[in-house]
Amino acid sequence: MAKAAILEQPGQGLVMGDVELADPGPHEVLIDTKACGLCHSDLHFIEGSYPHPLPAIPGHEAAGVVRAVGSEVKTVKPGDHVVSCLSAFCGHCEFCVTGRMALCLGGDTRRSGDAGPRIRRADGSPVNQMLNLSAFCEQMLIHEHACVSIDKDMPLDRAAILGCAVTTGAGTIFNACSVVPGESVAVIGCGGVGLAAINAAKIAGAGQVIAVDPVPEKRELAMVLGATHAVDAMAPDAAQQIMAISKGGVHHAIEAVGRQASADLSVACLRRGGTATILGMMPLDCKVGLGALDLLSGKKLQGAIMGMNHFPVDLPRLVDFYLRGLLDLDTIIAERIPLERINDGFEKMKSGHSARSVVVFD
Repeated sequence: MAKAAILEQPGQGLVMGDVELADPGPHEVLIDTKACGLCHSDLHFIEGSYPHPLPAIPGHEAAGVVRAVGSEVKTVKPGDHVVSCLSAFCGHCEFCVTGRMALCLGGDTRRSGDAGPRIRRADGSPVNQMLNLSAFCEQMLIHEHACVSIDKDMPLDRAAILGCAVTTGAGTIFNACSVVPGESVAVIGCGGVGLAAINAAKIAGAGQVIAVDPVPEKRELAMVLGATHAVDAMAPDAAQQIMAISKGGVHHAIEAVGRQASADLSVACLRRGGTATILGMMPLDCKVGLGALDLLSGKKLQGAIMGMNHFPVDLPRLVDFYLRGLLDLDTIIAERIPLERINDGFEKMKSGHSARSVVVFD
């Protein structure tokens, strides 16, 4: 049996309970979870903003140690340290074979209906696996293409946040935007994803890195992580400030919050030919647009799910960046908490004043 934080009803927080995980199928990996970051995407499900079959175990930004593997698993072995990733890939669909693995719908990475559920309660009733991971649990049973082996020198609490926040933020800089040294970057929203994007923009050699957030503490964190300038997102002239700092607008504006106003701001601060990239999970009725003059100016708007990562390649590189002192994960982590305090961690997230909370398992 494994202890887990279970979502029974939206809006009522998570409930501690015991679950049982199945034996690994042919391509499955059983992992002892060691750490899991709290992500705003989890909160969207917990609060009911995004629907999901219940009961379910959230959590998707995790690291752990492989306990057992299925008969066909080739990529990891028992004892390996691994990071999980929610963008599990099949390896043979149109998106995978054209190098856009993050767009894979991953149908083949889920269990078939006749194989039985991966997670059950003690009474045998199934518990839904969220995003094919369900990492707010002492163990995970996932497809081998949902995790990657990493250097054992990497601390697992830091490794966990690579699985979503850093893969999304840094991946956007390196993959979706292909930032060229000297280009200007504005990052709107300085939570875990935004701070990772700022740190990656510094690594990529961006000329200006402008951090945009309403919270002074987060703007200060952004400066530690490599921002060259900081702007209050709530200032009525925020767009004009960014335009002035960047001398006519930024090459890349990255929205890392999931709010209509911040998405609109990302478009408003572009220079001619610039690109706005939306990372945040916005309310489902939101739309972001380019006007006629924006289009005539060659401006572009894109989404970038999970930073358009190639995570079997990207994640070990991010680990290497950390071990070489280039990637600052220590500043992004605000606190480490036990699983029992997970609801407190999400309440702290709602206040918006700190960066990443990480659940650590003994």
